[in-house]
Amino acid sequence: MASKDTKKQRRKKAEIDSNEIITLENVSKAYSTGAPALNGISLHIKRGEFVFIVGDSGSGKSTLIKLLLRELTATDGFIRVLGYDLGRIKHRKIPRFRRNIGVVFQDFRLLKDLNVYENVAFAQRIVEAPAKEIRRNVPSMLATVGLAGKYKAKPKQLSGGEQQRVALARALVNQPEILLADEPTGNLDPKNSWEIMKLLEEINECGTTVVVVTHNREIVNEMKKRVITMRKGVIISDEENGGYIDEED
Repeated sequence: MASKDTKKQRRKKAEIDSNEIITLENVSKAYSTGAPALNGISLHIKRGEFVFIVGDSGSGKSTLIKLLLRELTATDGFIRVLGYDLGRIKHRKIPRFRRNIGVVFQDFRLLKDLNVYENVAFAQRIVEAPAKEIRRNVPSMLATVGLAGKYKAKPKQLSGGEQQRVALARALVNQPEILLADEPTGNLDPKNSWEIMKLLEEINECGTTVVVVTHNREIVNEMKKRVITMRKGVIISDEENGGYIDEED
């Protein structure tokens, strides 16, 4: 009987786990100074969620993103993303793992010598997509982010909001299961910030799991998504329909 119960429990756990796209259990990360950037955090994100991660500088947000991308490895604890155990993943499998994660940064990181079309196509060429698919996918994605008429422009000819849209198109053209956005509105004015967040929301509604690191309290408070608040390497709050928690709270 005990054996049957154990099997049921395992099946139940497998069902729960199958709906999780990001799992962290008791994860810590210490740098060479010995000071922990993360200190025993646990986090579970389901497929299709939209999650804000907020906190002051030094709270551990950037370290968390790097761990999720396997740019860093945890000092302690367990991390699973997209079914990969990131503590055990072989180095040769990391590029394949990352193909399913799109990333958008505050500083856009576009290739300045390439035009808009080529910047987006570059992401397709990295995964060796056939030329026919590139010719179909790139214009479609540029239309999705509202840049169908800008495909020949170089980054320096674009506004900040337009550059971030190109970066978003590049991050999404390979249809990743997860989109990580690290301060995506940090260099944008309020109007462009809201336009980018609307695009992220639309992308999420199509099934992509979206994780946004931000300091923009207005956006966080207005959008009423799940909000994870970090402080000094730990998670101090995790709320559905949450808001921005001030340092003094």
